[in-house]
Amino acid sequence: MQLAVRGVVGLSSSASLIFNCQGAHHAEQPKHDAIALLKADHRKVEDLFEKFENARSDHKQALVQQICTELCIHTMIEEEIFYPACQGKIEHDDLLEESYVEHDGAKVLIAELLDSEPDAAFYDAKVSVLSEMIKHHVKEEEKRSEGLFAQAKEAGLDTEALGERLLDRKQALMEEFKNGAKLPPPETRSFTGHELLQGAPVDAGAAG
Repeated sequence: MQLAVRGVVGLSSSASLIFNCQGAHHAEQPKHDAIALLKADHRKVEDLFEKFENARSDHKQALVQQICTELCIHTMIEEEIFYPACQGKIEHDDLLEESYVEHDGAKVLIAELLDSEPDAAFYDAKVSVLSEMIKHHVKEEEKRSEGLFAQAKEAGLDTEALGERLLDRKQALMEEFKNGAKLPPPETRSFTGHELLQGAPVDAGAAG
């Protein structure tokens, strides 16, 4: 198309504009791949954890709020849309079971952090452990041939259609939780609610 335009001597700017607009009209709209979207979420959270490691004390709570918001939205869209789409389609369903359990383990720490302050005992330790848990979870999902994402592709899932659904739900949740809106308590899917007894608080300084 560009060669044809250059070959037309004296082509007016208005004609050129019309030509370019027509070409743009026929261009394909960008597609949203589910796996690309979920991987982008992973990279964003990894970046936030890295920022936390180098943050001043007065910036930590805002970063933790952002980390928890990103993780809550991510786990919700995976559990509502992506994981059910994989159920019965991928080669190893035990990967899905482990993913739900890993999510629930992370949700316990998310709930702890949302109800805590940066000067609380074990605050930084909880963020650090949450980061390690997420790193492990991401590694398992993104393994080149054996991971959940690779198996979803191998199973022939329509990742573009799933991507559209994930994006729509994510945008709705981001709108719901914007401007510091209170996050709902994380909802576990695999934990059965065994009663836990909270013992006397440990002195974090003494524990170190």
